[in-house]
Amino acid sequence: MAVYTELDEEVLRDFLSLYAIGDLHSFVGIAEGVENSNFLLKTTQGRFILTLFEKRMNPQELPWFLGLMGHLAQHDIACPQPVMARDGRVLRQLAGKPAVIVSFLEGHAREEITPAACAQVGQALARLHKAGQSYEAERPNALGPQGWQSVFASCTDGGDEAVAALITETKEALAAAIKAWPEANDLPRGQIHADLFVDNVFFEGETLSGIIDFYFACTDFLAYDLAICVNAWCFKAEQDYQPDRAAALLQGYEQIRSLSDAERAALPVLCQGAALRFLLTRLYDWVHTPAGALVTRKDPWAYQRRLNHFQKVPHVP
Repeated sequence: MAVYTELDEEVLRDFLSLYAIGDLHSFVGIAEGVENSNFLLKTTQGRFILTLFEKRMNPQELPWFLGLMGHLAQHDIACPQPVMARDGRVLRQLAGKPAVIVSFLEGHAREEITPAACAQVGQALARLHKAGQSYEAERPNALGPQGWQSVFASCTDGGDEAVAALITETKEALAAAIKAWPEANDLPRGQIHADLFVDNVFFEGETLSGIIDFYFACTDFLAYDLAICVNAWCFKAEQDYQPDRAAALLQGYEQIRSLSDAERAALPVLCQGAALRFLLTRLYDWVHTPAGALVTRKDPWAYQRRLNHFQKVPHVP
């Protein structure tokens, strides 16, 4: 369960009195996600999501994220919207943590991943990229190649023999990926979601209804965002690559925004980088999460298997 900070009901009621969203009926922690504490609030006026920001989050950057979400909504991207308190503020403090309430987005994450669903994800991602072009404020990707090196350095002094072997292999893969990584001006750049996993995309029936969790969004290669989606959506049982899903994802994307030849050529190394990014943050959590923490560690070896796949292929899909 991804709740790091427990909330007292009376403290929460006092906090909600600052908003015009009705009286609290119930609240429950949300198990999905690993970075922040999330709660589903039910009030007399509807449902909302409360997020308390925990690790890997600079509170000074939160206005950028909230501004991006508002900008995307103005361009018909279905995503949660920050809720203002009575005094006009969006960002507040609760339980000693930065806190935001956002609107509730209807729909559910898919349990069955199909090529048709992947095609819709590709289309939605391309629409997000096009809408983001007019959001001029930039946020560097803290979990880009330089960030990978920092995370890796903090993972090398803990764990068992299996972790040690993973660290050795990752060190070599990291050096190779950084050496092959495109230069800043080699590929089109813009605002990217950077975390478009299955649990961050909602469907109603067979139709994609919206995108959530923008708190890793940043300014980077647009094709890198696509590479993250290939990693997240195009493997069965976390290890078996599904080229039909990848083909549908890319085809859906190109129905809205065409990829350049340079972007297509770079996809294998971008996919390696995406696998490394999630391998490393999962490895960090695997090594550093204390016993008894109210969070389930995610398997870094799942991304080692993805990385190994993309190290062997000349093109994607």
